[in-house]
Amino acid sequence: MIIAGEVSGDLHGAALITELKKLDTDLKIYGIGGDKMQAAGMNIIYHINRMAFLGFVEVIRHLPFIKKVQRQLLKFVKENNIKNVVLIDYPGFNLSIAKKLKRLGVKIIYYISPQVWAWGTGRIKKIKNLVNKMLVVFPFEEELYKKAGIDVEFVGHPLPERIDGYDFLTQDELFKKFSLDKSKELLLILPGSRNHEVEKIFPVCIKAAEKIAGEFNLQIVAACSSNIDENVFRKIADETSYKVVKDHTYDLMKYAKIGIVKSGTSTLEAGLFTLPMVIVYRTNYLTYLIGKNLVKLNKIGLANIVAGEKVVPELIQNDASSDSIYKECRKILSDSELYNSIKEKLGCIREKLETDGASRKAAQAVYAIVNET
Repeated sequence: MIIAGEVSGDLHGAALITELKKLDTDLKIYGIGGDKMQAAGMNIIYHINRMAFLGFVEVIRHLPFIKKVQRQLLKFVKENNIKNVVLIDYPGFNLSIAKKLKRLGVKIIYYISPQVWAWGTGRIKKIKNLVNKMLVVFPFEEELYKKAGIDVEFVGHPLPERIDGYDFLTQDELFKKFSLDKSKELLLILPGSRNHEVEKIFPVCIKAAEKIAGEFNLQIVAACSSNIDENVFRKIADETSYKVVKDHTYDLMKYAKIGIVKSGTSTLEAGLFTLPMVIVYRTNYLTYLIGKNLVKLNKIGLANIVAGEKVVPELIQNDASSDSIYKECRKILSDSELYNSIKEKLGCIREKLETDGASRKAAQAVYAIVNET
């Protein structure tokens, strides 16, 4: 069984399943995932579209549904004699179900670690008691888990290989396909992969983007995640000053001049494209207050965390106002030296994450455990 709970997990899971199937075409895989994991050969029990809640308050609101999903998964594990479960990121749900799976004698492999380096050491103790093997994608995580006495392997991050394997449109093809203005460069907004993220983050982003676009002769494009209805954007702002483009995020990142990017995996992807950006994050206020007291980092953007310094600005909660976003974007675009320096510093991210075939290495590690007697 493989359990992923969000769009990035679906992508990582699909690549993992593809590599597992190369090792053993008869392997039967079940679990929670999205369209990509299903297309790669997993039998879906629950689709990630039904799991798209984030933050303490949102989780509390969905607790009855979460418990129902967990009961059904545990029943499935028992009835089908499943011996190995791969958990992909999604720590709130996955660490909770790991405890219950452990009681059933299931071997637990965790791929894409919970961000224990952000949340403090409490979760490391929990992981040590629950997880048989950690497969980590950031080099600094390996050292952290080794110190705690956990069986860990750094397999590399799957994003560089996914970007390298992506079939890019040319800039002309992209502009033609979506009727974009060839005389203007792109200002890209990436407001998240969940409806409630878009609802919280897009309103302030579009206001800032309109001012920036007018000042620097740019055109605004909002990248829409595959699991989101484009109308979520249109309900927030009339589509006169911007265009919604679905399922072409990598093409947009490659050709954009600047990005306004929600904190999360997208900042790492944008970093790998060396796209100068402003990182933004807004959530339910209670969720923010709880998180603020728990998070131990002075940086929240993955691009900055991997780079080891605050290469691009981060605007969180009340600081993520349309005025602040505008000012930070303006600062970057007005100073060519700063702009080029950001691109250069983001260039180091790939070197830190890349290995020869991250998904293949992860699959080999999983398959070795599946075949242990």
